[in-house]
Amino acid sequence: MSIRRHLLCGLLLAVSLTVMQSAKAADEPPTLQGEKAASFVVPEARQAVAVDSSHFYAIDNQTIAKYDKKSGARVGEWVGPKDGPIIHLDSAAVVDGKLYAAHSNYPEWPMTSSVEVWDAATLKHVETFSFGIERGSLTWLDYHDGNWWGAFANYNRVFDRSPVAYGNKFNTQIVRFDRNWRVAEAWVLPAVLLDKFGDMSNSGGSWGPDGKLWISGHDLPEAYALEVPEMGSVMKWVATVPLEIAGQGLAWDRSDPKVLFGIVRDKVKKENRVTATRINLP
Repeated sequence: MSIRRHLLCGLLLAVSLTVMQSAKAADEPPTLQGEKAASFVVPEARQAVAVDSSHFYAIDNQTIAKYDKKSGARVGEWVGPKDGPIIHLDSAAVVDGKLYAAHSNYPEWPMTSSVEVWDAATLKHVETFSFGIERGSLTWLDYHDGNWWGAFANYNRVFDRSPVAYGNKFNTQIVRFDRNWRVAEAWVLPAVLLDKFGDMSNSGGSWGPDGKLWISGHDLPEAYALEVPEMGSVMKWVATVPLEIAGQGLAWDRSDPKVLFGIVRDKVKKENRVTATRINLP
């Protein structure tokens, strides 16, 4: 190949990459801004956080720790037995004095999921509902407009007991349940958004004061606003906001609109934190 032809090929490749990157950027929605409202060092903040008017609840696989929202003082906890039925708690929401948590057997195979419920005041376990083997691994729950919503996540990562990729992330589904926890409707996520999750999937979800569904991935410090589409089965990605989080579960504070709680698992400082960010919503 001549030097001129080699340079021309290199130039065409550079132009093609620039066009592809510009097209990808054009596919992404606007970015909103926020400012830090609070940050607390919380050892149990490894999977998610839930919040009500006076407390936040840090969630680990088999632990729920209750903290005073103003002082950050730890005021209660629930801890499941190491070999007990609770394996992997994930995101949660506090509704009418009860804490509803998504639960799964992640990363065991086949995937099973359940809804687990605690009295938010006492952290006594009060209810359970099992999905058994369903559409994936239940990662979050939230109550909105008279209905429960959630996500069944699937992953591209392969674990010891899964014979193939743990479900394939493109099978991840956002669902609306009926009053008997049966799936009434389901949607998938845009491929361009799934690309941000790497081999993992959608970890958190919470309906915001703007009427949008805000979700998070597994690692990135940002959240994504979604709308239910007017037609079809693909959720519409309409906004992104950078956050002091590291993916995982998040929760809007319904007692203080525009404040979004999340968690950070800081491997450098070797500490976990619960953070709160005030979002500049349109």
